[in-house]
Amino acid sequence: MNITRRLGLPPQSRKSPQSLDGNTCPDIFELSDGSFAVIGTEATQELDDKLPADASRADYERIVVITRETLIEAKKDIPDA
Repeated sequence: MNITRRLGLPPQSRKSPQSLDGNTCPDIFELSDGSFAVIGTEATQELDDKLPADASRADYERIVVITRETLIEAKKDIPDA
């Protein structure tokens, strides 16, 4: 599995303080198998018990948070199908 491309702008090109301060760099990448990888802030402990009743995660999965700006910037690069 390899990273094939970034979705959206590089963190340094975004305008949010989180991207500009160099301390946090949320990012979204498309992988060679068609899945996606996300770099975000770990929030599993904080959000795990707040998941909707029809949502769950495996022990090996983590909940990560990305900025709204990161996802909106990536939207244009997300395929429709």
